[in-house]
Amino acid sequence: MGKKVIIAGGGTGGHIFPAIAIANALKKKDSTIEILFVGAKGKMEMEKVPQAGYKIEGLDIAGFNRSSLIKNIGLPFKLVKSFFQVRKIVNRFQPDVAIGVGGYSSFPVLRYAQAKGIPTFIHESNSFAGKSNILLGKKATRVFAATDGMEKFFPAEKIIITGNPVRESISRSMITKEEGLKFFSLNENRKTVFVVGGSLGAKSINEAIDKHLDELLNTGLQVIWQTGKPYAEKAKQRVAGKTGIWANDFITKMEYAYAAADMVIARSGAMTVAELCVVKKPVLFIPYPFAAEDHQTVNAQSLVNKGAALMVKDNEVTEKAVATIIELSKDEKRQKELEKNIGSLAIANADELIADKIIELI
Repeated sequence: MGKKVIIAGGGTGGHIFPAIAIANALKKKDSTIEILFVGAKGKMEMEKVPQAGYKIEGLDIAGFNRSSLIKNIGLPFKLVKSFFQVRKIVNRFQPDVAIGVGGYSSFPVLRYAQAKGIPTFIHESNSFAGKSNILLGKKATRVFAATDGMEKFFPAEKIIITGNPVRESISRSMITKEEGLKFFSLNENRKTVFVVGGSLGAKSINEAIDKHLDELLNTGLQVIWQTGKPYAEKAKQRVAGKTGIWANDFITKMEYAYAAADMVIARSGAMTVAELCVVKKPVLFIPYPFAAEDHQTVNAQSLVNKGAALMVKDNEVTEKAVATIIELSKDEKRQKELEKNIGSLAIANADELIADKIIELI
């Protein structure tokens, strides 16, 4: 009989895509393993996980809303309800192991698994650990960390540094630059800037691009712009009739965008950072300032310190982002330097390292 594995977590692409990469690596090592995902109802994982070919159960759960305290009124009820749902799912599925990747659903699932004596594994993708992972880490079997220096959050003897699992479509991509540019109907003779605000888009980045779009295009650059759903309509109107720009809410084939890009403007979520290291692209990070414990700034700063990226603060994005990228586009030497330094930080087989350890210990 194959082993059974629950993978819990989600909320953003930064949690979902590594989770799917781990699931794929486990199946590759042992095809008899049965995998069940647990996510939060109404969140991105409920769509992305079935698309990847896995079953998912949804919990009625929400996280603490930092911006609107009134929205937290129902939180205790949702938490209690989610624990009952978790108990039902775990007792029915009878997993041999539970893996948490961060996000709302991670905590109740792993907490219940730990109470039942089921081995639990945590993947902490950021260089600054989230609160629920810190709590879960005390009883976890192992903690897979993206970076070194995580002893301040987790018991040192439990930490294994694996890096972040990057989607196979990106880490093993053979797409050429020509194919990438053709995919977005762009010109092979112009430098390309890829603008991406994470899977849900980034308002401040979108507004900066919107404001300075003509400047970018007039400098001879062309743009691939992933806007996220909330800004998509506005962006479509903005680019209507213009050449040298592709704009849409979401890019399903990220490997084409990375292949086409000469430079990238991005948030500095852990997965975006991991992907950019693997694809070796000069990047200007604009950290999301409201991420828990401001971990996006910590992520970006660690690359800036190694000469592997540039950074502009979110509150300066409108004035500085486009000017910085235009300046970089004219400096070939700096581009090569950034490429070399970011590429040296890549870990392309994190998913395999994690899968090996889990199989070894169950």
